[in-house]
Amino acid sequence: MQQTPEVADEAAHFLVTGAGFTPTRYAQSHWGEDHLNGPAVVGLIARGLEKECGSAEFHPTRLTVDLFRAARNAFTTLDIRVVRDGRRVRSAECDVMQDGRAVARATLIQYRPSAPPPGRLWHPASAAPEFPEPDGALQPFVGSDDVGWTRSPAEHQNASRKRFFNDGIRVVAGEASSPFVRAAMVAEATSLVTNLGTAGVGYINGDLTVALSRLPVDDWIGIEADSHHAAAGVAVGTATLFDSQGAFGAGLTTAVANPAAQIDFSTKSFSPGDINYE
Repeated sequence: MQQTPEVADEAAHFLVTGAGFTPTRYAQSHWGEDHLNGPAVVGLIARGLEKECGSAEFHPTRLTVDLFRAARNAFTTLDIRVVRDGRRVRSAECDVMQDGRAVARATLIQYRPSAPPPGRLWHPASAAPEFPEPDGALQPFVGSDDVGWTRSPAEHQNASRKRFFNDGIRVVAGEASSPFVRAAMVAEATSLVTNLGTAGVGYINGDLTVALSRLPVDDWIGIEADSHHAAAGVAVGTATLFDSQGAFGAGLTTAVANPAAQIDFSTKSFSPGDINYE
């Protein structure tokens, strides 16, 4: 598919190229010069699974992505298959392919919505955090207990609780991202809000699980760290997703220490057009 100049210059992670996708500069990662960032890969997977396997009668409830190889700045295709197409539960899988091999694999579980069961359940008492007002800029907001909200991740290299607020740029140029795709991309910041410390980010996540009780109602989505556990170079982090109506989902990542490629944001400069912090 030939891209128009307007589409080619758009802030998006990928351009459609024939039967696949070509990464743009927005898809690049700080982990390596030829690496793609997590939101780009997760967003492409979520878009593909929703387009191929989504249904108005089903709700996308859990997306799990295993990022077992570094995705590179290369032509990328998706191999999508339905595992189970039941009356109440649907399951599908997706492989992200580069140079003839899989670099990531994902599973999407969808449930058919129904009425809730009787009875009352426990709910956490914590209130939703105060998120800033969206201003139309591409650059996400980063927040922490010690600092508040800014556009610079370097200002949040501290040991306090972290937050992130973003709408996620388009996955594919010329195509608006759906609420499910935006939620998946923002949920990838679970790794950022749980692994950002006083020296930057030294854990690289090898997976993401995002679970959604409903889809977000806003373009801008917030995420706040809930927990972080680490031992012997292995970390587990959880976070909650928010929109203007409150909490609607959760993110979970596992990560491995990667100090040789530590991302120290204090040594990097970010312009208003920079939208990727990992």
